[in-house]
Amino acid sequence: MLSALQLPRPISLRTTPYPEEYLVSIFDNFRLDGKVAVITGAGKGIGAAIARAFAEAGADVVIGARTLSDLETVAAQIEALGQRALCVPTDVLDFSQLQRLADRTLEEFGRIDILVNNAGGFPPKPVSQTTAREFEGAFRFNVSTAFELSRICAPLMVESTGGGAILNISSIAGHKPTPCFAAYGTAKGALSLLTQELAQEFAPKVRVNAIAVGSTKTDALNTVLTPEVEQVMVDLTPMGRLGEVEDIALGALYLCTPAASYVTGEILGVNGGLERLNMQMPRAWGGMG
Repeated sequence: MLSALQLPRPISLRTTPYPEEYLVSIFDNFRLDGKVAVITGAGKGIGAAIARAFAEAGADVVIGARTLSDLETVAAQIEALGQRALCVPTDVLDFSQLQRLADRTLEEFGRIDILVNNAGGFPPKPVSQTTAREFEGAFRFNVSTAFELSRICAPLMVESTGGGAILNISSIAGHKPTPCFAAYGTAKGALSLLTQELAQEFAPKVRVNAIAVGSTKTDALNTVLTPEVEQVMVDLTPMGRLGEVEDIALGALYLCTPAASYVTGEILGVNGGLERLNMQMPRAWGGMG
């Protein structure tokens, strides 16, 4: 069996043997011991699941969201896993609060290793009922906030630890067009491209990747789910079920650990094999998309 010596960089399995003193377990590459992660939208859903996964992998976690009571619930779960949690109530649309989120992280932990831009969203809505202001708002909520916090945190990662990882939570809607998703899909498409742009600019010090999530069971999705709607969505999903928040958290863990140290600029699909959105929405002049 491989020994578990700590090394400054991960080593993957290979066919030629290393001297015993240079061997590590392959599973050590999925650990985050000693790391500090900042996660937005972490009061519930996908963000909370990622926070718990990172804590279980050994990271201390700084969680931001608008509702303090939600953050305190997640913080208790993190601490039950033996890690430190810092709650920073944050409205990502207020850019001064994004700076505060980074500043509080450095004050408390002295470093930033990982940033997860999870906060975002916009409901399905016909174009005829979507104002230009709402369209621009969807872009700001999903893209501009991620740009601003990445711009703030990337230099701090390099200064405090020598490098780091940024993960953006995008969506299959960003590259699979469907009716009523013009605002959300355009914003997520831009977020995916921003991911690739930042990956090129920040390499090799800071890796930047994204996850294109599919229909995942969260409070937001539950607002439109009926048994009938859910069955249709399941039937249209090759894997035969909707996603769980833990599915996304596992993808996030991979992309933010040393296991993905040679991965940057990638959009990882965690969506059950969807080739089109599984939420059926009407076209502007009849029919379903």
